[in-house]
Amino acid sequence: MPGRLVHVVDDDEAMRESLTFLLWTAGFEVIAYESGTELLERLKRSASGCILTDIRMPGLDGLDLLRNLRATGHKLPIVMMTGHGEVPVAVEAMKLGACDFLEKPFDDTSLLHTLSSALDRDGLVPASDPSLLDFVRRVGTLTERERQVLDALVAGGTSKEIARLLDISPRTVEIYRAKLMSKTRAGNLQELVRWSVLAGIA
Repeated sequence: MPGRLVHVVDDDEAMRESLTFLLWTAGFEVIAYESGTELLERLKRSASGCILTDIRMPGLDGLDLLRNLRATGHKLPIVMMTGHGEVPVAVEAMKLGACDFLEKPFDDTSLLHTLSSALDRDGLVPASDPSLLDFVRRVGTLTERERQVLDALVAGGTSKEIARLLDISPRTVEIYRAKLMSKTRAGNLQELVRWSVLAGIA
């Protein structure tokens, strides 16, 4: 499958092997690296495909790797794997040029879909993308309180933290969250955060 190459970067050998096997069985070509430093040393200027990297690694972490790749002119789409509750880090990664992120634990289907999307659009979502414009329009239909909850979610706030911030109950936060997810048609928090960053809301 030409062009369906994924460069996997993870310091955890078991995770690296698991990802490599999954992607290989799904028809992708895979090159695995145990560190961001190894990727930088081995990645050719003319490299194709996309990069799937963990964000928490010893030495050169995912954000530093992203900065290095962009500083040296590499334009490959980059998907970040983040730990649970690391939304602010994911937002920072996307602002630095990552095209998407996956919050662990993620399922196989989400991983394959995210990587396929990154490869299909070469990591780019133009400002004129109909889906992005539709998201912006839908955000405009949110009430003031729903928008406050949206902003707090994208900033990485938990329901309890948002409840304290807005002086409402966690249950009320969950109700607003459900409403704004429905209005924006975001399938999950990952999608909500991604579109918010692309739209310049985050």
